[in-house]
Amino acid sequence: IKEGKGQITVNSRTLEDYFKRPTSRMVVEQALKLVALNGKVDINVNVIGGGLSGQAGAIRHGLTRALMEFNPELRPTLKAAGLTWTGS
Repeated sequence: IKEGKGQITVNSRTLEDYFKRPTSRMVVEQALKLVALNGKVDINVNVIGGGLSGQAGAIRHGLTRALMEFNPELRPTLKAAGLTWTGS
């Protein structure tokens, strides 16, 4: 994750190309939209195994953790939305 123009790359493909279903894309972008960083950061993700739905959830989880490292002040917002927990 880095400051940018909102480009999300999954396994060297655009988000739209990798996840054809809008619901999967929504899951991936959920944390970004919640903290108003959608379109403001670039993300490069590599994911393997599981189905596409599981991969979308795994990306959301990893992205949530990356956002908290990127800016620790985002944690309360992400936690209130149920995207993280006490141990994360």
